[in-house]
Amino acid sequence: MSVFRDFAAQDTILALATASGVGAIAVLRLSGKEAISICNQVFKGKDLTQVESHTAHFGTIRDGEKIIDEVLVTVFIAPKSFTKENVIEISCHGSPYIIKEIMRVLLSNGARLAKAGEFTKRAFLNGQFDLAQAEAVADLIAADSEISHKAALNQMRGGFSQEIKNLRQELIHFASLIELELDFSEEDVEFANRDDLRALIEKLKLAINKLISSFDLGNVIKNGVPTVIAGKPNAGKSTLLNALLNEDRAMVSDIAGTTRDVIEDEINIEGISFRFIDTAGLRNTEDKLEAMGIERTRQKMKEASLIIYLFDALEVDSDQLSVISLELKELGIPIIYVANKIDKGFDLTAFESVGDIVAISAAQKTGIETLKTKLLEAVNADGFKTGNTIVTNVRHYDALLQTRNSLEAVLTGMDNQVTGDFLAMDIRQSLHYLGEIVGEITHEDLLDNIFSKFCIGK
Repeated sequence: MSVFRDFAAQDTILALATASGVGAIAVLRLSGKEAISICNQVFKGKDLTQVESHTAHFGTIRDGEKIIDEVLVTVFIAPKSFTKENVIEISCHGSPYIIKEIMRVLLSNGARLAKAGEFTKRAFLNGQFDLAQAEAVADLIAADSEISHKAALNQMRGGFSQEIKNLRQELIHFASLIELELDFSEEDVEFANRDDLRALIEKLKLAINKLISSFDLGNVIKNGVPTVIAGKPNAGKSTLLNALLNEDRAMVSDIAGTTRDVIEDEINIEGISFRFIDTAGLRNTEDKLEAMGIERTRQKMKEASLIIYLFDALEVDSDQLSVISLELKELGIPIIYVANKIDKGFDLTAFESVGDIVAISAAQKTGIETLKTKLLEAVNADGFKTGNTIVTNVRHYDALLQTRNSLEAVLTGMDNQVTGDFLAMDIRQSLHYLGEIVGEITHEDLLDNIFSKFCIGK
């Protein structure tokens, strides 16, 4: 692993590890060679330099003879800590004044304020885990659903990393044989069997394509699904939004064109977050405000990952729906067609030419569970429940695309019977991009960019 280590890595860093604001308790974290001795200078209780690792000690933090707070100090001795350095965690009362004063005395005794993500960056640099696992720490903190939590936890535990390392290791073997051929170029020997190499490249491409194709689901898991509820005025869009949310979030009226702007809210369906967007009804209108709302509707539809097209089956016939369907398909976005007001009675078979239709009564909340099932099917939620590795990070996705391009270059080179030195160059490129994912190959700018997105204290 190639990384740049500066003198700042030798400092003892300090940060508030809990959320800022008033609370029952707060936790301050120190990490570095001098963490224990710095805390010991201001802690009145046991001599922290003489205690065992993973022990907690009650005492007071003092500024000279002035008591700032009664605290509980937990000691982690290197390498048995998150950063593999000496770590101190101080649990104090959650007063902003107390927090500020404790930080002041620690800083005055040799600590410095941590940068965003610096604790996790040190854990990576010290070999606690690889780069993909380190990035999963931030995803785990940000997880707001069961499935996003599961995806981050799987990545943090090394599931994704191990798959990448296995792919890389298989390629390294052939790369070494190709490199060996270069040493004997004058003798025209072939150590790497080209048929075996081709079979390996094809196998790696299949595995990488599978990971690449999982990114759409991974993005859904991580960021939720922006889902537009579209349809003509008075189709019942606002009533459907309220039924899905199980609360009166949107104003409902019999007057057409009531919704002039978009209304957004989010719910969790079996671990997947859906961000529902109720929009102005689609129609021609002279009302300038309503027209602006309709234009926003069309824009939201273009940006959506999923569209629910809601129609009143008593007002729209199959021919009209077919025309609407052709227009919507041009957006290239998955669409669920929902026939509303089944409580008033209609023949659903009349719309078979359009495709699968979900029948509901938004007012009576009939068919809502069926619609939720269709939503999960539309985003392939079952794809994650199978235990397959899912790519959720755009940096990893980009590196996999670059890896695939390099592998395809190897195959093209073999087809054109290029010399081993050109094959070796493309194989090295493939290894480079796979290595960037887990941090086998990296540089300081990349690390700074990744860890700057973390919260301070983690």
